[in-house]
Amino acid sequence: MLNRVVLVGRLTRDPDLRYTPSGVAVANFTVAANRPFRNQQGEQEADFINCVAWRKPAENLATYMKKGSMIGVDGRIQTRSYENQEGRMVYVTEVLAENIQFLESRNATQQRSGSDYSRNEQYQHQSQGQVGQGQSQGAQPSNQPSSPFQNDGEQIDISDDDLPF
Repeated sequence: MLNRVVLVGRLTRDPDLRYTPSGVAVANFTVAANRPFRNQQGEQEADFINCVAWRKPAENLATYMKKGSMIGVDGRIQTRSYENQEGRMVYVTEVLAENIQFLESRNATQQRSGSDYSRNEQYQHQSQGQVGQGQSQGAQPSNQPSSPFQNDGEQIDISDDDLPF
């Protein structure tokens, strides 16, 4: 028998880090994972999957990732039940995350929010021909980040010991 789950998606909210009475860290979080097809209207749909992580992975997740961060989760499905305050049985199905991979840096997450978002949105409007006041056609904002591939094809100086494979 096999119970294995692999997810790649974005956090829908900041991880909720708590500690048990004995001091063990536990983080609850939800991953939005896109479905591999589009609906009849041509829109991409997503599933919102509840997950839980324990101990050091939980602390690392809460420290380094936040809403919108892309993560990979490897774990298993677990079900549990409890009786709520009204006396009803509540059944919960969630992914017990055994391994969590951070698929982008904290800086990448921060760049998608705040002023960087409005700057990117402004650039997109300009490239679509919607030039703002006081700017000439085809002008780009001076604070636009340079291309990470501008030196593509050039040799870089890195030792074999630094390679991850």
